[in-house]
Amino acid sequence: FLEYETVQDAVEVASIIRDGSEPFLIIGGGSNLLLTDNFNGTVIHSAIQGIEQMHIDPAGESAVDSVFLRCGAGETWDDVVELCVKNGWYGAENLSLIPGEVGASAVQNIGAYGVEVCQLIHKVEAVEIKTGELVSFNPEDCQYGYRNSRFKHEWKEKYLITHVWYRLNTQGQMRLEYGNIMSELTRNGIEYPTLRQLRDTIINIRNSKLPDPQKEGNAGSFFMNPIVDEKKFLSLQQEYPQMPYYKVAGLSPDSPDMYKIPAGWMIDMCGWKGKSQGRAGVHDKQALVLVNRGGATGKEVVALCETIRKDVKSKFGIDIYPEVNIR
Repeated sequence: FLEYETVQDAVEVASIIRDGSEPFLIIGGGSNLLLTDNFNGTVIHSAIQGIEQMHIDPAGESAVDSVFLRCGAGETWDDVVELCVKNGWYGAENLSLIPGEVGASAVQNIGAYGVEVCQLIHKVEAVEIKTGELVSFNPEDCQYGYRNSRFKHEWKEKYLITHVWYRLNTQGQMRLEYGNIMSELTRNGIEYPTLRQLRDTIINIRNSKLPDPQKEGNAGSFFMNPIVDEKKFLSLQQEYPQMPYYKVAGLSPDSPDMYKIPAGWMIDMCGWKGKSQGRAGVHDKQALVLVNRGGATGKEVVALCETIRKDVKSKFGIDIYPEVNIR
């Protein structure tokens, strides 16, 4: 187990694993990792701490009314959100209570309630394992997509992330239209929420439908929500008029709109909510969450995952894929 607390530490760790012969695994907080066996190799973790407010020359339009934070890869993500809300900086509040660390946020492109962290990322700093050189990437370099980035594919195990820069705004318009945010605010008599009220609301929603991993093993949302084209969407809507969905704008003005179908709804429609397969099961409040009922192995959780995937494919003709990193 190797942990780096500084950029220089990361350079030294890169040298060790570059010159070694055994496999290595880079982890963050581990909340999105499912092990199916013991890992026989070197495990690497960033312990770089610190959140710095950086000065950016306001000559560029992008810096107007913006606050730039340079955060250590080992910082807890929700601590960053709390700091932003406390200081009245807009942008991160919808990503409240997502588990994990700063470095992993840039790999996974975490998201919730209509916001993805790539919308906030200004720059990612890293050490290239092959050369030990310090490099930095802008969001375009990382090719962010829904729960996706180059760090999960062709850049996998090529870089040790040291810092992530986020850009927040001193003024902003809050995103309230996604999920049941509005109904929860209304229920509490809040018409024009503050950042603090919105953060608290999202935390309450997440706590009400997601099990505490300290009490029942889980990784939060196990599957990604599939995105389908209009033809498939209209076909499904005709068969299931009550189907929830979210329109996803095309990547360019000429690109057709796509539609995100909640995987949890499909799993529920397949009858899996609250059910178990052996010692692994589906949460009774949120079908997107797989849980360890007690003593389930990683292989048992994967077996349940594959059974659910087959059922969803059979009923809806849609492939769903794990958001969790299975090793």
